[in-house]
Amino acid sequence: MSTEPRTILIVGGVAAGMKTASRLRRLDSQARITVIERGRNLSYGACALPYVIAEEIAELDEVRRTPNGTLRDETFFARVKGVEVLTGCEAVAIDRERQQLRVRHLAEEREEERHYDQLVLATGSRPIIPPLPGVDLEGVQPLKRVEDAAAILDRLQPGARAVIVGGGLIGLEMAEALRARQLEVRLLEMQPQVLSGILDADLAEQVHRALRRNGVDLHLGEALQAIEGEDGRAVRVRTVAGSYPAELVILALGVTPNVELARESGLEIGISGAIAVNEHLQTSDPAIYAAGDCVESRHLINGHPLYLPLGSTANKHGRVVADSLCARTTYFPGILGSLLVKVFDLNVGRTGFSEQQAREAGFDPVSILAPSPDRVHSMPSARPILTRLTVDRASRRLLGAQIVGPGEVAKRIDVVATALSFGAGLNRFAQLDLGYAPPFSGAMDPLHQAANALRNKLDGLADSLSSLQLRQRLDAGEEILLLDVRSPDEYADVRIPGATLLPLGRLRSETAELPNDRLIVPFCKISLRGYEATRILLAAGFEKVAYLEGGILGWPFELERGQG
Repeated sequence: MSTEPRTILIVGGVAAGMKTASRLRRLDSQARITVIERGRNLSYGACALPYVIAEEIAELDEVRRTPNGTLRDETFFARVKGVEVLTGCEAVAIDRERQQLRVRHLAEEREEERHYDQLVLATGSRPIIPPLPGVDLEGVQPLKRVEDAAAILDRLQPGARAVIVGGGLIGLEMAEALRARQLEVRLLEMQPQVLSGILDADLAEQVHRALRRNGVDLHLGEALQAIEGEDGRAVRVRTVAGSYPAELVILALGVTPNVELARESGLEIGISGAIAVNEHLQTSDPAIYAAGDCVESRHLINGHPLYLPLGSTANKHGRVVADSLCARTTYFPGILGSLLVKVFDLNVGRTGFSEQQAREAGFDPVSILAPSPDRVHSMPSARPILTRLTVDRASRRLLGAQIVGPGEVAKRIDVVATALSFGAGLNRFAQLDLGYAPPFSGAMDPLHQAANALRNKLDGLADSLSSLQLRQRLDAGEEILLLDVRSPDEYADVRIPGATLLPLGRLRSETAELPNDRLIVPFCKISLRGYEATRILLAAGFEKVAYLEGGILGWPFELERGQG
């Protein structure tokens, strides 16, 4: 007695959908698998699109090719994967009781019903388009699809004026891409910093400097009001503060999940606004699964729901859905919000919670900023990075990290994300057996150095202040002695305004000349000597001492340069 092969329909043919289909075929050779995709392009890497525009990737079609150069189109999936793909087709309704999906063929303007035994929703997300005048003008473009990138490429002319609206990941990547194509670039961000909710303000300032250094006209705290046009084309952007010419306007305000099909069929929508799923990515209907940018995730640290669409998550989802459909025990545990972005010569990464997010989640967080070279400092290739670690005070459980700098950031973020995934504590984290060779890292990796600095802080060996904490106390009028313990030559080159120079080599013999009635804040280039100075002052009987985290390298405010 033969068993009829089951029918599995997948709505969405980009990351999660095609990953599901490919994995599913490898697990089940008999299933009838059909993918319904509204667009014409399949299984492409949308995250690579800014690098096509920057000409770092030679051709737009490269984002749709396999590593061996094969184009991933309908023919590829039919012949290689044994998967039917219907492009130019839109799923318009689900009859859950009859297990029927209504599909509209857009070019032919006809509809049909298709039966499913299981249904996978990989409907993705769409760009947020603000309800403002002019957003439908020619030359106003989001960047989400291959077609979007093609439209932008068609409008690139050296010297043309571009305005990017939004200082998130896509906005920053596009700023670099358009500068590489010799456009004038202005970036508008309504928040007081770029990467809001991703980086702390002092680290975001490092990104601001990189943008300005590379010719991006950065406007912070400035919201878009309208886009003005002539003959149907964008020519000017108007904000709350001014009006700027623009032949190209990139809308990079984030995305929203495509949940209309799920909502109209009565599936549960999570509090984040995305489709609610269990750990097997099963929706509130046991016959329907969901994956990718349309799905709500849970944070690995506290289990709370959140919406954070990423290509990496979508691909993991696809594998889990396929396994679940084949009764395998794979599950998706959640996410940490691990992010990476390159901004000109600056590398930026974060994972887990910031100190503020940890506090909002009910922890008692403690953090520290520790600068260091990314490899042995005497190597010509060494570059600095700024590492901020956050832990819970009582348990010393690791909660998150932010790392910024021209040095190697990605591998450190990956190490922290791995440690977070297994609930590592600070003491164990500080002893990780990481690889060491001068071209790659110091004998004490920057992560070791940050962890040990945080252990010193928690153990009471030395107190410290972040640059923001110090600035707030100075602005409040508190009398503070900023003690620069670098060399005279370093001081002459660059310094924090108002700081007093006392090189570390003279400190022990001149402590009697320092006041003991106000806070002393020692610092150096990266505050390694600042920490040494703090220990010297504490041993000499000074009680009000806290070194400046990050030193000169991490100071995001004004600096004086030259002899003065």
